[in-house]
Amino acid sequence: MPGGRLSQQERQQIALGLADGLAYAEIARRLERPTSTVTREVMRNGGPSAYRAEVAHRATERRARRRGRTAPRDARVPEQAHGRDAEAVREYEETFTTVMMGSGMPTMMSRVMACITLTDSGSLTAAELVQRLNVSPASVSKAITFLESQGMVRRERDERRRERYVVDDDIWYQSMMASARSTAQIVEIARQGVTVLGPDTPAAVRLENIARFLDFVSESIARAAEQAREILYTRPGTPSAD
Repeated sequence: MPGGRLSQQERQQIALGLADGLAYAEIARRLERPTSTVTREVMRNGGPSAYRAEVAHRATERRARRRGRTAPRDARVPEQAHGRDAEAVREYEETFTTVMMGSGMPTMMSRVMACITLTDSGSLTAAELVQRLNVSPASVSKAITFLESQGMVRRERDERRRERYVVDDDIWYQSMMASARSTAQIVEIARQGVTVLGPDTPAAVRLENIARFLDFVSESIARAAEQAREILYTRPGTPSAD
């Protein structure tokens, strides 16, 4: 299986595959590349609807030049627990980050989220994030504030009284419930608009349709999150039910 950076020809094949509606796995199979390589390449360069081979190739060359100028000479890939392949973990973290970015999350917030999520402990201090990501404390603080506002991390104190930022199973549940509550607020405001604009007017009908749609969605999200929390979570060393 070929390794190293994608060539311009490979990027053109990716663009053609996306235009044909092929899945990332199928494009990767045709290129004899890991699926994660194709996923990361597409999400880092505009996503499946905006990916352009020439633009992606130039952007990759610019990033490579920038890394060459800024990378510290003594940078090392940290050792990995459980016999993991350090390079594979690094590549996967990059893929995870780019997918989060593709969902609309800003870059630094995506990097912090991926970094915490992929630790076995599910938690890191600000100092650990600064060291792992090689960024400023201010960048970490800003990212954490954003993620916390979205219900995607929580803060807790460890035995040394250090503040740790946590991503665990319950965080995703709480985030989904927060999303459902936020959507429910939109429903309430839309229905207030129906009264203000008059129930038989085109604008009011539009708002009522919005309210009905979002009300159904928010209730479905909350119900699904509750069910998933009860039946889907597994623990290390616990075999999942077939």
